[in-house]
Amino acid sequence: MPKTFPTHPVPCAAGIGLRSIHIADMLSRRPAAGWLEVHAENYMGQSAAVDALEKLREVYPLSVHGVGLSLGSASGVDRAHLERLRLVCERFQPAIVSEHLAWSVADGAYLNDLLPLRYDDEALAIVCGNIGRLQDTLKRQVFIENLSAYLAFAESSMTEAEFLSELVNRTGCGLLLDVNNVHVSASNLDYDAFAFIDALPADAIGEIHLAGHAVNEVDGDVILIDDHGSRVPPAVWSLYAHALRRIGPRPTLIEWDTDVPPLEVLLGEAMWADMLARSIAFGERPEEPPVTMPDSRFETMKLPGRDDASGIRFPALAAIAAVKAACGKCASDGCRRHGHVLH
Repeated sequence: MPKTFPTHPVPCAAGIGLRSIHIADMLSRRPAAGWLEVHAENYMGQSAAVDALEKLREVYPLSVHGVGLSLGSASGVDRAHLERLRLVCERFQPAIVSEHLAWSVADGAYLNDLLPLRYDDEALAIVCGNIGRLQDTLKRQVFIENLSAYLAFAESSMTEAEFLSELVNRTGCGLLLDVNNVHVSASNLDYDAFAFIDALPADAIGEIHLAGHAVNEVDGDVILIDDHGSRVPPAVWSLYAHALRRIGPRPTLIEWDTDVPPLEVLLGEAMWADMLARSIAFGERPEEPPVTMPDSRFETMKLPGRDDASGIRFPALAAIAAVKAACGKCASDGCRRHGHVLH
């Protein structure tokens, strides 16, 4: 019988990807982190990491991120792999489950990468069928992540944003917006990253990923590689800010998969994400109507009677009452008229 965990939703705050080198530190310190995300494939068996995740799950909200289901495969999703994913979800009861808009399986062989699709009606029907099977099996909405790309198919009849939007319409899935992937793909394929985000259905976006990338120069051309091996660069922060202004705050993950730094670095990046989100939320507050304040110099004060001055505990009020007592003409229209300036 699966253990029951707290049903905390993943908050609109920054979380971190749980990596093996940080597990002991996380268990001993339980540092402040909005939530955790794990790769489903790392927790499909029995291991010390699985036991540790059960302990951490008692404290932190959890998102499970799949990397091996190959939703773009024309042969359908692997039933055995799908069942293993279902068991992971049943065991850890995550608040969010996500997968990629990609394929990685051919003739039963798993490739060590997530490959882009051709965006047309035929591929759309295939992916919709696979997402439907996934959501039916897990009995929940799944969030689909946009991919980083290094090439585009000439045969595509729609953009990636149009493809993702149609997936939402046809399957009811949500979207995981990987802002770094948008920047990498837009740079490599030369399109407008901001327009890409603007074209997505805002209400469907339930999670955001942030990461760093490598910059390679090949024969004079700059190619960005989505390696998740460095801090979030300024261009990605800028695109993230644009996304927040358009769609509002969302659960945001700091991803770091290669050259993983000390835990404090991930937590620091998460802190910056939180600060940026709060700064934007503060700046985007609806303008409050101006509050008309009476001019304090002439503010009417209700004072005690002339004989009550000795019983007043507040020095300022006692002074005012004393002036009123000394000048009988000031009882109704204020002392300023008679030169008794009150401060």
